[in-house]
Amino acid sequence: MEFFTIILIILLATAILDLMVGVANDAVNFLNSAVGAKVASRTVIMIIATLGIIIGVTFSSGMMEVARSGIFNPQMLTFPDVMFIFAATMLTDVLLLDFYNTFGLPTSTTVSLVFELLGAAFAVSFIKVTRAGGGMSEALAYINTGSVFKILFGIVSSVVIAFVAGALVQYLSRMLFTFDFGVRVKRYGAIWGGFALAAITYFILVKGAKGASFLTPESAAWLKGHTLMIAGVSFAAWTLLLLLLQWTIKLNVFKPIVLAGTFALAMAFAANDLVNFIGAPLAGLASYTAVADSANPLTSTMEALAEPVRANTWMLLLAGAIMAITLWVNKKARTVTATSVNLGRQSEGFERFESIAPARAIVRFVLMLFNVFALITPLSVRQKIATRFDTSKYKPQPDENGELPAFDLLRAAVNLIVAALLVSLGTSLKLPLSTTYVTFMVAMATALPDRAWGRDSAVYRISGVLTVVGGWFFTALVASTVAALLATIIYYTELFGLVALVLLAAFLMTRSLFMHRKREKDFAEQERRFTGPMTTIDEALAALKTELGTVLTTSVKIVDMTHEGVSTENRMLLKDARKIAKDLYKQGKAMSATILRTSQLEEVDESLDDKTYAEVISSLQLLLRSMRHMTTQCYEHVDNNHKQLTELQSEELALVVREVRMQLLTISENLMRTDFSGSENVSENIERVRALIRKTDKEQLKRSKKEKFTTRTSLLYLELLTEYEEIIHHTGSIYQQCRKCFHGK
Repeated sequence: MEFFTIILIILLATAILDLMVGVANDAVNFLNSAVGAKVASRTVIMIIATLGIIIGVTFSSGMMEVARSGIFNPQMLTFPDVMFIFAATMLTDVLLLDFYNTFGLPTSTTVSLVFELLGAAFAVSFIKVTRAGGGMSEALAYINTGSVFKILFGIVSSVVIAFVAGALVQYLSRMLFTFDFGVRVKRYGAIWGGFALAAITYFILVKGAKGASFLTPESAAWLKGHTLMIAGVSFAAWTLLLLLLQWTIKLNVFKPIVLAGTFALAMAFAANDLVNFIGAPLAGLASYTAVADSANPLTSTMEALAEPVRANTWMLLLAGAIMAITLWVNKKARTVTATSVNLGRQSEGFERFESIAPARAIVRFVLMLFNVFALITPLSVRQKIATRFDTSKYKPQPDENGELPAFDLLRAAVNLIVAALLVSLGTSLKLPLSTTYVTFMVAMATALPDRAWGRDSAVYRISGVLTVVGGWFFTALVASTVAALLATIIYYTELFGLVALVLLAAFLMTRSLFMHRKREKDFAEQERRFTGPMTTIDEALAALKTELGTVLTTSVKIVDMTHEGVSTENRMLLKDARKIAKDLYKQGKAMSATILRTSQLEEVDESLDDKTYAEVISSLQLLLRSMRHMTTQCYEHVDNNHKQLTELQSEELALVVREVRMQLLTISENLMRTDFSGSENVSENIERVRALIRKTDKEQLKRSKKEKFTTRTSLLYLELLTEYEEIIHHTGSIYQQCRKCFHGK
């Protein structure tokens, strides 16, 4: 039993880790609306969410049966079998959720648990059956297929229902209140809020009470028998309270609604999702306890896991405390929340996701549908509806840090109300539906009626949504596969394999911590360039000077790496150069936004027309595009094992590279020092280098007629010369346009 005591200790340790990485991912479910709308300070929002978690965990007792007998038939498995299953499940869950947190992608902790249990249980069952001479059909008998399909149906249907419900409720709410809801909220806000809060009260107190660990069966029965009375009293009480707040302190009623919704959704999250983090460890503890006094525990079957269980309230509260502490200290929780908020924000800005082909196809299809509806809808109707969704009067107020909300309070309220109702309903039916799927789909659905995805941002937002949704399928596949693999390793290697897997998990989680810090630093810098505050033209130009100098310095590094890589056929060096060039190209987009915002400052000299800044943006983008194209061409040439440059070509190219890098460094240093005194010399040197490149180009064409060169090598050489000329030309253009902007300061 010593080995299984070690497994139990690991299960309890991973339970704590899983609570930490799990809440970091699921925090987006109840924080994104309040944080996105900036309904209050982050401290106030976190306190309310913490209270919701602490209270919500006590409602989760009825969900614990999912991990015990919801996926596999425990009476057919022995004590070692279930302990191997639970160990593989928890190790996989910790690693998988930490991976998603690192990249800021919300995923479903419910789906991960279900498929991890499924994969591990099937692997262990298959090993047992094949050892006994059985086949696949016999292994499937160990799986509780009816329960699995019920869970999957609940998850998939919740996604569809959440999207439809979110879009419909938001559309009707926006039609009622519009974006300029100052007057209308005084008329209808209390009644709307009373209905919403009464519905939440009904579902949480009446429906969710069935799984509460602190309620006796008699108390739960009383609540169930007085549902209509509770709903009516709640509606009247909430409506009167909101009216009182309106009359006395002139409070926007959406604020208490959003805060109450945050509390309710945090509560529903804790009730529904706690099983995802501690269900398997508690089931392992129950298994260990059940066989502790058995004469032969290693052959005991686990019928005890099929019996109903009521978790200890103090144990649930301890789990809630760990989740609450994690919510405050884990930085990855903010990363996941930022992803959801950015995808649903009303305004444009830095987009974290690149455009992908399916997203572009969807946007084109939707635009075509809009055109069709516009043709068949009377003009008067379209104009009337358009007035209800007119955003011109929407003037968001910045918070104490000067940051604007991502969307308004009405959308935040709808997000929370709809999601909380759906999650609470699922909990009452003992369906471990995915809170992440529900809240994410509701948030994305409410963005549609608000027209948050404009022509300039839709393709990037949809790319982000498809990436997240694609990650959900990835979760199911990876969770089941990895859990099955780990269960097999533990089954055959026992203690040695288990210790090795624990050490591997510790290494991977430590590595992801450093990766996350670097990613967040890069994203913060990109976000700053798009939306960071600019108060004076001097500050803006100083930042622009530094960034352009850094770009040119990095360009020198790319030129050096590319030349060395193509000369020595160093594929890895070229791969690194290509990555740096791609990252620099993305950075250039953010810098272009900085330049554009600089041109819009009131202090900009009126003698400068918009063309000056436009030319800086154009030259910067063309420069970085040439860098990216140059590195890609060289990498593909070497990666495809084509012939390298001849000795003569390498010598000529080395001369060109030396001249190009010299000019790049000179211009970079001049920009950093704001020194434009030698602008004429710079222009002359650039023209001299361009003449050298053209001469080299002609020499290569002459040699091609006399000597035999491979077509691909010659084309690469000519393309490199072309890109070098483009690079030096656009660098000179940036320098001359900056001279106009800075006026030689």
